[in-house]
This record gives sequence, C-alpha cells and structure tokens, in this order.
Amino acid sequence: MDKYLYIGLGVAVIGIILYQIINSEKQRRAKLLYKIKQAWGNPVVREYEYDEFEALTHYYKKRKKEGEFVIDDITWNDLDMDSVFLEINNTQSSTGAEYLYKMLRTPCFDKKTLEERDRLMEYFTNNEDIRISYQLDLAKIGQTKRFALVDYIENFVSLKKGSNVGHYLQIALVVMSIVLMSLNPAIGIVALISSLIYNVFTYYKEKGKVEPFFVCIGAAVRLVDCCERLGKHNEKELEQYLVKIREIAKSLKSIRKDVSYIGSTDKLSGNPADIIMDYIRMLFHIDLIKFNNILGKVQNEMGKIDEAMEILGELEAIIAIASYRKSIAYYCKPVLKEGKNVTVNMEDIYHPLISNPVPNTIKENRSVLLTGSNASGKSTFLKTVAINAILAQTIYTVLGNYYETNFYQVYSSMALKDNLQGNESYYMVEIKSLKRIMDADSSKYPILCFVDEVLRGTNTVERIAASSRILLTLAKSGAMCFAATHDIELTHLLEENYSNYHFQEEIEENDVLFNYQLFKGRATTRNAIKLLAIMGYDTNVIAQAEETAQRFLNEGVWKL
Repeated sequence: MDKYLYIGLGVAVIGIILYQIINSEKQRRAKLLYKIKQAWGNPVVREYEYDEFEALTHYYKKRKKEGEFVIDDITWNDLDMDSVFLEINNTQSSTGAEYLYKMLRTPCFDKKTLEERDRLMEYFTNNEDIRISYQLDLAKIGQTKRFALVDYIENFVSLKKGSNVGHYLQIALVVMSIVLMSLNPAIGIVALISSLIYNVFTYYKEKGKVEPFFVCIGAAVRLVDCCERLGKHNEKELEQYLVKIREIAKSLKSIRKDVSYIGSTDKLSGNPADIIMDYIRMLFHIDLIKFNNILGKVQNEMGKIDEAMEILGELEAIIAIASYRKSIAYYCKPVLKEGKNVTVNMEDIYHPLISNPVPNTIKENRSVLLTGSNASGKSTFLKTVAINAILAQTIYTVLGNYYETNFYQVYSSMALKDNLQGNESYYMVEIKSLKRIMDADSSKYPILCFVDEVLRGTNTVERIAASSRILLTLAKSGAMCFAATHDIELTHLLEENYSNYHFQEEIEENDVLFNYQLFKGRATTRNAIKLLAIMGYDTNVIAQAEETAQRFLNEGVWKL
C-alpha cells in the first residue's frame, strides 16, 4: 500500500510541475500577444538606458561596408535621429531593433529594394493574423539588453576551440573503475570515488572558463529556433524569405540538437529536469564536450548565422515601420529619381518629433537660402527636409502629402559645439564640419546638405566673405544646399545660385507670434531689438539700438 502511495505522490508532483510549466508558457504567450496588439499602430513608449542603447548600434558599426554611404555621426546627431529611431522602434527583439537602426543609418540607392520593403509593409499591414504570428515567433529571440546580439555571437566565435580528449579520458576512468569493482570491489570503489571527485574538480575548473559564453550559445540557439518556427510557415508572398530561412534552419539544426545536452542557457530558468541533469553533466562533462562541438559548428556556420540575423532583423524592422505608418497623421511614398539635375518637390511635409507640426511645401531645382527672425522656424524646416530625405531612402516613408527628389547623400552642419577635449573652438569645429561636406564624393549621387547659420563662430566681415564663397562652391559643385542665415547680405550675393525663402512673425500687444509658414523671397523684417522691449529692457537702450541700426543701413558705417 505504501508503495502505491509513494508512486501516486510522485505522479502528482510531476503533474503539478508539468502544469506549472505549461501554464507559465501560456501566460507568457498571452501577455506577449496583448502587448503586440496594443503596440500596433500606436506611438512607441520605451526607454533605453545608455549602455543598452549603445549596444544596439553595434550591429550597424560591425556590418558597415567599406565605401558604403552612411549617415555620419554629425548629421545623425544634428537631426536627433536617435529620437526618430525610438519613434519607429516597435520591435520585440534585439535582432529587429539592431537591424532597424542599421537601416536608418544606411540610405538605400536601389529603387527595387525600397519598393520590396514597401511591399512587405503593405502585406503585414493587410494580414493581421500572419503579422501577429510572425511577431510572436520573432519576439522569442529576446532582448539582449546591454550586449548586442552580434556581440554575443562574435564573442563566442572568437574563442579558441578546446580539445575533448581530456574529458573522454576522465569518462574512461569512471568506466574502468566500475569494471574494476567487479574484480576487486574495495579497490574499485576507491577508484570510482577518486575518479568522480577528480571529474567534479576539473569540471568546475573548466566550466568557470567557458560558462560566461553559455549565454552566447543561447543567443545563437534562439536564432536557430526562430528560423525553425518561421520555416514552418508557407505564405506565398513571403516565400523568397522562407526558403532562405529553411535553409538556415537545416544548416544549423545540429547546433540545436547539441544544446539539449548542455541544458538551459538561461541561468534563471529553474527547470527541475535541468537541475537533475546538472549532476550528470558534472560527473561526465557532457556539456563541456558539447560546448566544444557547438563552438566548432558555429565558427563553421558563421555565414548562416549572419544571414539569419539579417533576414529575421529585416522582417521585424519592416513590421515596426508598418506600425509606424499607422501611428502618424499622414504619409506618402517617395518618388525617387536617378540623375545629377538636383530637384526637390515636397508638399505638406512635417517634422516627426513635433506635436501639432506646421506642414510646409517647397518645389525647387536649385539651392535654397533661408532667412528670418530667431525662433521663426528656419532650423526646424531644415531638419524637417533632412529627416524626411533620410526616411525616404530608408523606410520608404515620408511625412507629407507628396515627395519627389533625386537619390541623395545627406549631410548636415547644424547643432555643433566647442570641442573642449580636443582644444578646438566652435569656429574650428564648424569649418571642419563644412569641409567634410565639400570633400564628399558626389561622383555617383548628388549631395543634399543642410547648413544652419554659416560660420556663426567668427566676425561679420569674414563670415560673410567666407560663407558666401563656401555656399557658392557647394551650389556650383552640383549639390542641393539648404542654408539658414541671419546675414541678409548673402541673399543678394548668392541670388544667382540660391533661391530665397523666409519665415516671418507678427508682433501684437507686446508678444511675438510665429506662424512657421515658409514664404518666397528674403526676409524684410527684424525682431531682435523689438524682443528687447518685450522682455522689459530700458527704453533708452532700445531707442539707441534702433538708431544705431538705422544709421548703419543708411550710411554703411557702424557708429555709436
């Protein structure tokens, strides 16, 4: 009777454990499903710590091709593209986030590639069940937090493969000890205990060296698992991707099989079966042997793993962009043209990071000079055009009603700062920033550049003389340049090569009102001195300032 009672208790315990495992997985899936449905088409709400955000840039940095045009750090920071990325980043895995970041840093100059991205976006948007199924599978790759997925893989691959000879010899010692027990039990037991103690000692010694890399194996295995799950899909519209995914899963299948001997690569899993297996691994070094086998296979199949990161990352990034399209007020698909005859034709474009933005329209076939008062909207307009130019050639989405331009290489020189560590003044930083644009290779694709307050770091005479020549050189080189300035003199000096546009304001009842609308022509109003009055400056100071300014306009001479 007692025997059956114990058997019953054992079965009950096993049943409870299995129920908890199954129920826990169901709850996790239900929670993830709810999160995915809630996030679709809504603004992304996620915060990154500095280390975590820095990690997701590594895939872009490590997979950047030599000679490939990318959005450089100055332009990226000028336009606050980190924030634009966060607005779009509705991904659930590190693979998707890392690929999306790389996509935004690497404009595409191939129309077919961009149209294919658009086709995928439309497909996932119009097929909700399939999209959610893919998102659930991709999410299981997980977030790697402070380490990029590519870091985990490359750190693992960089290891030197160890020899399994020593492990096999130690297993042989245990077997021989057992055999010896049948011949001489006393000596055999001593030999068995001694060999087991030695195995445990060497196990922990060797395990300590490689255990940090078990999480790297986990990262690789999650990629393989995702490929196996997606490989079971059969959507005709995604067949070209599914064929590659199935090939990857087949090539990496043996890696997944070997991992079962290692056990959970998640230290917090708490799986009861894995706890029991730990003792077996400890005595017979099974996980260490399989670790070396997996290392060799991963090193041999690194090309397939790279391909898996690229395909899975692209699919999830595409889904995130499709969600972003649903979250914004309106958008259009760009019309992009080959050729060196630079043009821009943009209708009702707006800035992605501004609440209730004012849209603007511009159609030009030569460079543009912007004038206007402080805070009137010049810098915001430059950033609006620049950001949408990047989005057009990366996510094939423009925040506007119409967008037609050349394929462009985008550069900016806007939000610069003194380089205190490098002991460089603002002016030195500025001229270096402009020089990189002037030296850019435009042999294949024209330059689209944005310059805010040209050479503001020096005196008026030299600023106007130098900036006029720099801007003229850019325009004559075939670049499409958008430049903002307070120097009205430039609008006259450059009017043969630049079209003049301006922003304006109205002053009503001691308040400055801006409409942020773009107008043709140069600015004809000034508000700097009027702002002094609004802020409560002494009336004598204001009157004398206006008199001094008017005298200069009449006589061309500064005099107090």
